[in-house]
Amino acid sequence: MAGALDGLRVAIIATNGVEQVELEQPRRAVDEAGARSTLVSLSTDAIQAMNSDIDKGDTFTPDAAISDVSADDFDALVLPGGTINADQLRQSGDVVSFVQAVFAAGKPVGAICHAPWTLVEADLVRGRTMTSYPSLRTDIRNAGGHAVDEEVVVDKGLVTSRNPNDLDAFCAKIVEEFGEGAHPVHDEGATAQA
Repeated sequence: MAGALDGLRVAIIATNGVEQVELEQPRRAVDEAGARSTLVSLSTDAIQAMNSDIDKGDTFTPDAAISDVSADDFDALVLPGGTINADQLRQSGDVVSFVQAVFAAGKPVGAICHAPWTLVEADLVRGRTMTSYPSLRTDIRNAGGHAVDEEVVVDKGLVTSRNPNDLDAFCAKIVEEFGEGAHPVHDEGATAQA
């Protein structure tokens, strides 16, 4: 996979409560494939990662605040999970707008575990087939998406997985999808043309 993503810029959006392995392993995968990843958060204050949502992990210093970046700065996006992380991100208007702009440009996105909550909030799951942590599947269906229980699902450049056990498949698939570049823009939800 080395060199598969040479020159690509990948945003990884996370905040306090991010599931550490879901931040570290995808970041390592895209970096090892040649991409330049940028950790973006709600501010540039250090964020506290968690292990299994309950045990404190390491802290990470973001490279940029969401208010200081644009979707135009990146070629792809990774949204790690973690219940607290995802719940905070979906409440940020800046994060929601950023994610909508990424989707509107057809850029590939990887979202694992609880991360699809932000996609639900941004009205980006309507008409899509995807997976997530089990507790989000009703939210996905209520937002017009088709929720399935599979290790990894791809729908027009959107890669989703259920939990840390799926990370190997998730990382391999995001590298593949990110390497393909922009995908056709989905015609439902926030990406619908007026």
